[in-house]
Amino acid sequence: MEKPAMSRRAINKYLKHAQNILQAQSLRVRLKASIVIVVSDYSKMIVGIAGNSRLYHFRNGTLTYKSTDQSLAQEIVDIQHRSLDISQHEERGNLLNYLGKPNKFQPFVSKKMKLIDGDVLLLCTAGFWEDVSEIEMADALEGVKDSEQYTDLLEEILLSRQRKVVANYTVAAIFVNKVYQETNKNKMKYIKMIAVALVLALIVSGGTIFYQVKQAKKIAELTVEMKDHEKSGNLYFQDGNYDEALLEYSEGRNAAKKIKDPIHRNILAKKLRVTQLIINGDKSAEAGQFTEALEQYEKAKKEGKLIKGFGKEEVEQRITNMDSVVEIVDAIKDGDFRFEAEDYNGALAIYEKARKKALAISFTGEAQIKTKIEETEEKINELKKAQKELQAEGLEKAGDQSYARQEYAKAIESYTLAQEIYQETELLAKVLGLERKIMNTNDKLNPVPQGQAADNALPDEAEPPIDEATDASAS
Repeated sequence: MEKPAMSRRAINKYLKHAQNILQAQSLRVRLKASIVIVVSDYSKMIVGIAGNSRLYHFRNGTLTYKSTDQSLAQEIVDIQHRSLDISQHEERGNLLNYLGKPNKFQPFVSKKMKLIDGDVLLLCTAGFWEDVSEIEMADALEGVKDSEQYTDLLEEILLSRQRKVVANYTVAAIFVNKVYQETNKNKMKYIKMIAVALVLALIVSGGTIFYQVKQAKKIAELTVEMKDHEKSGNLYFQDGNYDEALLEYSEGRNAAKKIKDPIHRNILAKKLRVTQLIINGDKSAEAGQFTEALEQYEKAKKEGKLIKGFGKEEVEQRITNMDSVVEIVDAIKDGDFRFEAEDYNGALAIYEKARKKALAISFTGEAQIKTKIEETEEKINELKKAQKELQAEGLEKAGDQSYARQEYAKAIESYTLAQEIYQETELLAKVLGLERKIMNTNDKLNPVPQGQAADNALPDEAEPPIDEATDASAS
């Protein structure tokens, strides 16, 4: 307010000034904040970001710009060149830059962006955007008249999630009702503009038809695009791939907005809403929040009625299967308890029954159960391997004792059995060690005639054969 400016350099300087003040006040504890600021001269805007607070810029009900986070999750997505929503990414709160950072502070400052009448700016913290999707933000714009009505509606959407713990959230909206149009007092500029307009008039008179044809072609292309997205969305929906269906419906609705087709726009918006509710219900069911899941399914059923019962079968099937879902989730918990208690066989039996039920009702958490089964089987195999190794070690020890008593045939029998078990468990070093013992014992059992073995005579007393690997280790 003291030194207003619209340059990137000035905004950067303001943010760093705030950073210095916050650091100076961090006496007992380190103060820190995620911040988003918008500076405007009523015709353009510039955005400053530090952390993961965000700006969403909507034009004609469509998202045209979203600020990027300064977080590890955003960096991972950028490196992988993937267009993903990071609202549920586990690293979304791991900030690489924020106000109050002790070391190098580097805020992001955008270029100047033009504003037009009817634009809507939404500024919010992570506590808001983690639970409210961009689609819901855009949908909420329909029919609202001012920023207060808009933020009230968004808050209702956020609180409808009914989380046990609601994170701190801040959301602010700016409706650009009328941008500032600069008046030009220089008459020469008006004269030049009129002269240029006269020249352009000659060109435009011939170019108007071309423009109209081009515009009609564009509308036709967008119409085809809109219908293709809806068709693809329907196929994904039928296959149960709701995330992909959501994306296709969103693209289709955006195309409908561009060609100003309110009928298809509303249909696709409803399909979007039903699909999102089913996804939310499935997530709640997987988390064991069955009451919330039923509420989401009932909402989906109610809203689907408005477009010829869209999603009715899928939703009703989920409501019917809810008792089975409860049984499956309870079984998973029981299996987890047995797994933690190292009762792996008991856990495996429970997981397998739960998976069978999950497959029967196409439960979305079936993949999670499959992973648990694989982990349990791995533990069981490890235990079996350890038991076999102990058995082989016992047989090897018995062979050593038989060898010491000069019971060479019995020793070879014990060594051979132990060697077979070591081979099963792929302990190759042990297999080779026993091969030496068997050969040495066999020499004792079937000694070479005395004349041929004069140079290699052994002491009379019998000693257990020592494998070379063990001897080298001892020395």
